[in-house]
Amino acid sequence: MEMVRACMRPAASASSGPRVLVLGGTGRVGGSTATALSQLRPDLNILIGGRNREKGMPLVSKLGQRSEFIHVDIRNSSRLKEVLEGVDLVVHAAGPFQRDDKCTVLQAATFTKTRYTDICDGVDYSWRAKSFHEQAKASGVPALITAGISPGVSNVMAAELVRTAKGESGGEPETLRFFYYIAGTGGAGPTTLGTSLLLLGEDVIAYDKGSEIKLKPYSGARNIDFGKGIGKKYVYLMNLPEVKSTHKNLGLPTVHALFGSDPFIWNWGMETFANFLPSDLLRDKNVTLKFAECVDPFIRVIDGIVGERVAMRIDLESSNGHTTTGLFAHNNLSVSVGYAAAAFALAVLEGSTKPGVWFPEEPEGIAIDARKLLLRRASRGVTNFTMNK
Repeated sequence: MEMVRACMRPAASASSGPRVLVLGGTGRVGGSTATALSQLRPDLNILIGGRNREKGMPLVSKLGQRSEFIHVDIRNSSRLKEVLEGVDLVVHAAGPFQRDDKCTVLQAATFTKTRYTDICDGVDYSWRAKSFHEQAKASGVPALITAGISPGVSNVMAAELVRTAKGESGGEPETLRFFYYIAGTGGAGPTTLGTSLLLLGEDVIAYDKGSEIKLKPYSGARNIDFGKGIGKKYVYLMNLPEVKSTHKNLGLPTVHALFGSDPFIWNWGMETFANFLPSDLLRDKNVTLKFAECVDPFIRVIDGIVGERVAMRIDLESSNGHTTTGLFAHNNLSVSVGYAAAAFALAVLEGSTKPGVWFPEEPEGIAIDARKLLLRRASRGVTNFTMNK
């Protein structure tokens, strides 16, 4: 049976180019990922996967002859497997991932022996996906999870800060802090708002001197300097997957992540929701997504006023008091996350990832000698990118 499946899959060649399927390609993030892939690797054949052909065809026309629309619903396992038989890599960008209790795309990719990446930003989903590690390894399938901008690029930046600190500072890396900022929704629309609302229903998992602690979402405000072009912004505790994964994979005893937005009324609103709305309501995916869709026109007006900037700051403190920082800033979130997701997809396609399910900071996920190229691709168009400051 496996020999039959291998024969059914079209072989990639220099003339045809590898076939990459972007699920959620009709969305803003998925569409940006497909566009970035076509710019970074013009030889790719890019398939836009989604349920709405009318939404997908404009992007197909924009990308040209090497692109086509594929009708697929990720909830239909048999259709997924049928589609994956003919591709070399699948990029799962059909979020939000919060409250999703099945890894149907990863399981289908493992079955069809198709390389896999996703832009998951949910803690539970990421570790559910990680539980398929041995299955993917046995099938010879390289799978990279949480491979977007944050998490994703931020994980690789953290791994490089840790690697450099161990070689230069003379101290042992101890404390890792992720700080994130988005102006409005970063131009990503209701999906970003829906994801943020779902996160307000989750306790924040952080680590303090090796112990796991639970904190209140959107608490612990700090005023953080994100460097030139962004300046100082308030950020708040959020439950993000890179905290747990870098704690475990990089061996750091103290890790936490904070996020903030503009205008400040967004932060005030998020803090109010976290304090006064029932957590059960915030965890209801249908309710939060419907609310996000209802206020989308208003959000787009605000985005037009405040812009769509995104910034990350990662601080690493060592036992000898030495602190190093990585900074990343871009004027458009959806464009930036597109290049980030594309950079990870190309790394997997080009052989950087070993069989199994990996987080970006694991060297088996992104090889150490492949990180420089990945960060160069992911930082295309940035207004600021600094490491080991």
